[in-house]
Amino acid sequence: MIDPGALLGPLWTLLAFVGLGWLAARRLAIDPRPIATLLIYLIAPLTFFRGLLLGGPTPHYLLLTLALFLLASLVAAVVNPLAQRFLSPQESAVLAFSSGTGNTGYFGLPIAMILLPAEGVTLYLFCILGVTLYEFTVGFYLSARGRFSVRESLAKIVRLPLIYAFLAALLVSGLGISPPDALMESLAVFPATYTLLGMMIIGMTLGRVAIREIDLRFMAGCVAIRYLLWPWMMLAVVWLLQALLPLADELALALLLLGVVPMAANVVVVAMELGIQPAKGALAVLVTTLAAPLLIPLYLGLLMPLAGL
Repeated sequence: MIDPGALLGPLWTLLAFVGLGWLAARRLAIDPRPIATLLIYLIAPLTFFRGLLLGGPTPHYLLLTLALFLLASLVAAVVNPLAQRFLSPQESAVLAFSSGTGNTGYFGLPIAMILLPAEGVTLYLFCILGVTLYEFTVGFYLSARGRFSVRESLAKIVRLPLIYAFLAALLVSGLGISPPDALMESLAVFPATYTLLGMMIIGMTLGRVAIREIDLRFMAGCVAIRYLLWPWMMLAVVWLLQALLPLADELALALLLLGVVPMAANVVVVAMELGIQPAKGALAVLVTTLAAPLLIPLYLGLLMPLAGL
C-alpha cells in the first residue's frame, strides 16, 4: 500500500502555489492571460527542449512518447463528440482537451521520483513528454475548435513553438551535439518556473470565479474521465503489454501512475490563452487535485496487485 504521507509534500507545495495565484489576482489585480501566453510560447518549449536533451532520447524511449501521444489523442477524439452532445461548444472543447491529459508533470513527477528507481523515472519522463506533446498539438486544436474555425485552429497550432522545440531537441540529439554546460545550467530554471506559474494560474483564475460559474455537470464529467476512465484504462494497457511482451515492473508502475494523477493544470493555461471557460477548468482542476492524496494511494494499492506488481 502506498503511504499517503509521501504525497502530502508535493500536494501542499502545489496548493501553496495555487494560493499565491489567488492572492495575486485578488490583492494585486494581476491579469493571468499574459502569463498563460508566456507559458505556452516561451517557458513550456524551453522546458520541453531541456527535458529531451537530458533524457537522451533513444528509439525505445521515443516509442513510449509516441504511444502515449497516440493514446491521449485517441481518448480525446472519442470524448469530443460525446461531450458535444451534452455541453456547449466551449465546455465540450475544454472537456475534450482535459480528457487526454493529466497533471503528469507538476504533480506526478515528484511522486514518480518517490516510487520509481532512476530507470523508472526516465521511462516516466518520456511517457509524459508524449502527453505534453498531445496537449500542444491535438489537444490545443480540439480546444481551439470550441471557438475558432478549422483553418484558424490549425494556424494557431503551426505557431506553437513547442512543436519546433521537440524537433530541435531530436535534431541536436541525433547529430550528437552536446550543448554547452552554461546553456544547460541557464535552462535549469525553466522547469521550476513552469510548475510555479502553471499552478499559480489556477489560483489567479479562481480569484475571479463567481458562484454562478460552478457547473456540477461539467465538473462531474471531468472527474469521471480522470478518476474512473484513466486508472482502469491504464491497467488494461499494462495487461495488454504483459500479454504481448516482457514488461519491466518500473514501466508498468509508471503507466499506472499516469492513470491516477489529477487533471492537468495546462487545462487552465490553454483555456486562458484561447478564452474558453478557464474558470470552469480551474474549478475542476482544483477538485481533482484535492482528491488526489486520497485516491492515488487507494488506486495504486488496488491496481498494483492486479497488475502483478
